[in-house]
Amino acid sequence: MTTTTDARTATQDATAKRNDVVLAAFRVVASFLFGLHGLQGLGFLGGVDGRGGAVPFGSWPGWYGSVLELVGAALVLVGVAARPAAFLLSGVMAYAYFTVHQPQALLPMHNGGELAAVYSWVFLLLAVLGPGAFTLRRALRR
Repeated sequence: MTTTTDARTATQDATAKRNDVVLAAFRVVASFLFGLHGLQGLGFLGGVDGRGGAVPFGSWPGWYGSVLELVGAALVLVGVAARPAAFLLSGVMAYAYFTVHQPQALLPMHNGGELAAVYSWVFLLLAVLGPGAFTLRRALRR
């Protein structure tokens, strides 16, 4: 009986560690890619028009959204305040979807809002599950 329990516990521990590492990789990739969108809004990486154009400074919601995307993505990327930052970013993308994309058409494939919808759910998932392994917060705690 104990051997079965020990084997089950070892398997569960290995699975939990693997899941923690995969979640961390997911967090890093998603937040890095999302941060690139924030940089585009601020005129980097070709900007919003492909020619280096930025969202006008201080304009609502574009400029503020770009700043939130960049700062929030950086926090999630390094794993500092990752849950609240991810929750905020989920809301930012839900807001973007429902105010910018959804009025154009009902379905995301018709209104260009696929990325906003997917990122909203990605960051909600990270807010609920946490950042996984390899965070700056964990490193500083040691």
